[in-house]
Amino acid sequence: MTIGGSDSSGGAGIQADIKTFSALGVYGTSVLTAITAQNSYGVQAVHEVPAEMVDAQIVSLMSDPGLGVDFAKTGMLYSSAVIEVVAQALTRYHIPFVLDPVMRAGSGGILLEGNASKRLIKQLLPLCRVVTPNVYEASFISGMEIKDKEDAREAALKLHAMGASAVIIKGGHLEDELATGKATDLLYDGEFEEISMPAVKRAKIIHGAGCSFSAALAAELAMDKPLRDAAFSAKKFVHEALSGSDDVSTMVVVNQGHGVRRDADRYRTLENVKEAVRILKKMDGFAKIIPEVGTNIGMAVEGAESEQDVAAVDGRIVRTREGLTAGCVEFGVSSHVARLILAMMERDKEKRCAMNVKYTSELIDACTTLGLRISSFERTKEPAAMRTMEWGVREASREFLPDVIFDLGAVGKEPMIRIFGNTAVEVVLNVRMILESLQ
Repeated sequence: MTIGGSDSSGGAGIQADIKTFSALGVYGTSVLTAITAQNSYGVQAVHEVPAEMVDAQIVSLMSDPGLGVDFAKTGMLYSSAVIEVVAQALTRYHIPFVLDPVMRAGSGGILLEGNASKRLIKQLLPLCRVVTPNVYEASFISGMEIKDKEDAREAALKLHAMGASAVIIKGGHLEDELATGKATDLLYDGEFEEISMPAVKRAKIIHGAGCSFSAALAAELAMDKPLRDAAFSAKKFVHEALSGSDDVSTMVVVNQGHGVRRDADRYRTLENVKEAVRILKKMDGFAKIIPEVGTNIGMAVEGAESEQDVAAVDGRIVRTREGLTAGCVEFGVSSHVARLILAMMERDKEKRCAMNVKYTSELIDACTTLGLRISSFERTKEPAAMRTMEWGVREASREFLPDVIFDLGAVGKEPMIRIFGNTAVEVVLNVRMILESLQ
């Protein structure tokens, strides 16, 4: 259950919490404490939900045996009256919770009334399972300036002494973090632990990271993970969500669905290559165009950055006495085809697939007849310091983006045709049309 304010821009608040819950596979309910009118330039207006209505929402959820709440998190509570009823309800129903002491929006705007902060410290801090302030919030609550990790440690001890069972001071804003290039969260529950990940450097304001972290932490704790494991998982979730974040006007909005879409894309990519291989094995005449080194077909995920993002056939497709054999389709098993695809994606990010076949002039003529765009490069002109696949693709796509790139080989290098497309199945269907035109 998330107890917090509505962010009309959709990047933080209960909107971010619900998206985080969904991405992590837990069912989320919400208790609205305030309505904000805000966008990427700041908070223009706040309308508080009456405290009795906040309590009514919690009572409604807890009275439904089909729902129930395993864990909660609090965000924007805004007023002393709301804090009072939330503290009473969490105590009444014995709900463990993460306290995210939201005081102001990342884009600007006060989200907690001045007098309410004392009530939050007195009533909610001693009740929470863990409190997750950022550096600004930890400074305010502890009453001390936090500049470096030593200051953060001292502040964590103070918050723990004020009643919090555990404290996680979120990193990314300390002076000594800038030199390391890492964002480090400091956890204290009687013992210190640092949780570090590479900082995601952004020129704009990052919106929704704090809400997403506390929501992810609550979700992980709801699934009975130990605190340290839950904190690491939540940190990793937010890091990946920031890596796939969306630029909106003056700010960067955390993309909670990035990991889900990434995993789905990897699955679809893997299955597409597998289907392409199944088609090839049954294709009449395909065995005749397999080169001596064998054929491979690969496909990259959207936004691929490395060879590990390209699925291909492990060991290639080769001819044997028993017929065609092909290894398993996996990610990161073919450096050759991966470099080919990554080089083409620098020119056209949609061309995520490539396949090599034997070179013959008849095949090139068939490609021409079918209207495929053809280009080539000369291996004898390859610079000594360059790798063939990267250089060859760039050389052949100087004037236009080709569908087919061939070369006539060199000493010890077999001539080759490479066919590109958006998907593996699309490339294989083009190969089928090429073979049918030859027949």
